[in-house]
Amino acid sequence: MVTRLQCPACGTEVAGRFTPGRLVNLPEPHASLLELFLRVRGNVKEMERELRLSYPTVRARLEEALEAAGFVRASPSAGGEETTAAQRSAVLDALERGELTAREAAKRLRGLRERRPR
Repeated sequence: MVTRLQCPACGTEVAGRFTPGRLVNLPEPHASLLELFLRVRGNVKEMERELRLSYPTVRARLEEALEAAGFVRASPSAGGEETTAAQRSAVLDALERGELTAREAAKRLRGLRERRPR
């Protein structure tokens, strides 16, 4: 709970009880990622260039950040989706770092898809 805000430049103060929004307590790296998203005005391709990550990896990390902030997208299936963006992102990151071959990454991604409830 914030009770006082003060401008460091002019000293103006506002007092009261202010409830901070969801993004105030967002942990890293999610806070920095959403800050970058805002700075590039939602251009995911620009984020891809700045982060030097693939488009799918950036999208997966944005999904993770939104989930961490409490913006959970409703799943189209009744049972929910077992496969998370984090799991897909981990496979894609390992592929980018050269820890997996394209064939192994594809196999792992297929395995994640097969375990997902229908």
